[in-house]
Amino acid sequence: MRSNKIFELSNVNLFKQKLLSWASGFREVVWLVSNEYPDKYRQYDAILAVEAFTAIKTDAVEAFDKLKEYQETTADWIFGYLSYDLKNDTENLKSKNYDGLDFPELYFFQPQKLFLLKGNQLEVQYLRVVDDEIDLDFAAINDIVIPEKTAQKPQKSTLIQSRLSKEEYLQKIENMLKHIHRGDIYEANFCQEFYAENIDLEPLHVFNALNTISNPPFASFVKLENYHAMCASPERYIQKIGNRVVSQPIKGTAGRHADPKIDAENAQNLTEDLKERSENIMIADLVRNDLSRTAKKGSVKVEELCEVYSFKQVHQLISTISAELQDDIAAVDVLESTFPMGSMTGAPKISAMKIIEDLEETKRGLYSGAIGYFTPAADFDFNVVIRSILYNSENKYASFSVGGAITAQSKPEKEYEECMVKARAMRKVLEKNI
Repeated sequence: MRSNKIFELSNVNLFKQKLLSWASGFREVVWLVSNEYPDKYRQYDAILAVEAFTAIKTDAVEAFDKLKEYQETTADWIFGYLSYDLKNDTENLKSKNYDGLDFPELYFFQPQKLFLLKGNQLEVQYLRVVDDEIDLDFAAINDIVIPEKTAQKPQKSTLIQSRLSKEEYLQKIENMLKHIHRGDIYEANFCQEFYAENIDLEPLHVFNALNTISNPPFASFVKLENYHAMCASPERYIQKIGNRVVSQPIKGTAGRHADPKIDAENAQNLTEDLKERSENIMIADLVRNDLSRTAKKGSVKVEELCEVYSFKQVHQLISTISAELQDDIAAVDVLESTFPMGSMTGAPKISAMKIIEDLEETKRGLYSGAIGYFTPAADFDFNVVIRSILYNSENKYASFSVGGAITAQSKPEKEYEECMVKARAMRKVLEKNI
């Protein structure tokens, strides 16, 4: 049973900075923040979980069974991540590509200290409270002084390396297109890695810089031992509240423009772009199929199809699919039957994942996996790990990956240019913080 206390905040944005600064001193940290992006499904504006009371970390072997037992046994808040390579638990698949990050495939913990922020109200929940610990911690957080600016290091662009040359990338896209033209698949998400070796990062500074650039609705900062994720994701993978689930795949991108008229034209052109719409519609159909495995018959609905959502740097096409769960479906079973998310795989899903594994050079790991939480009532909310920098502070390896949906209409050169645009913000942030 958790002890809880409510506080009213006078300066929410400043308190969030202080709270995250305070949290970074713990061994286990998950910070989830919406950046006040309008989202009718959001339950909290920000959540912080720190200091593991119990934890689970494992490879892909029977990972979902282990997570299910852990979640049902704790019957409490748990926070963590699912790596993309849990695909090997859900299907007869393998991961053989190079892995410089060496993250566990799955890592969750039950936090000793939990902070739930909505509006200007902060709810604090602690396990095993000692004396006035909540009040003392709240005072300590408020006493933190946030420096006005962090001095940035000079850029060293030569430190960031690409796992693929441009020529290699173009050839792999041609190979992907051969699979599509043969009818093996209709669409697949192909990704490439950028990395830096033997570097010292300050993960919190990296996260703050990346989050400032993007202000996305599903940003997260994760520190679990020496494993760090600085995530600026705009995409929800899946949410469960009661017996209702919602998934919001993203496919389709257009740049923002400083001129409002041109910016509006970019958004309108995106809605009319047949290639971008076809990418989204195919994945929306895949998500409908995934949700139907645990849904009541006839309950799967497309709430939105190819709707334009505008973010700080890009416009995106997002579809929203909902479903009502069958009776007695366990929370983890919903994840297992839909993972990995359709937007990061392709259609048909299993065939796409096999081809992705053959053509990509790097094990995806946490990239294109999910970060999120379960509540004591077995509800959950998870993002898609994209637009993210990953870092192992033990072997000093940092990585970010970018990708895009390849369809029959794809032009290899244009796909490469899109990847370079997606990589720009993460490259800039990483170079300035090395």
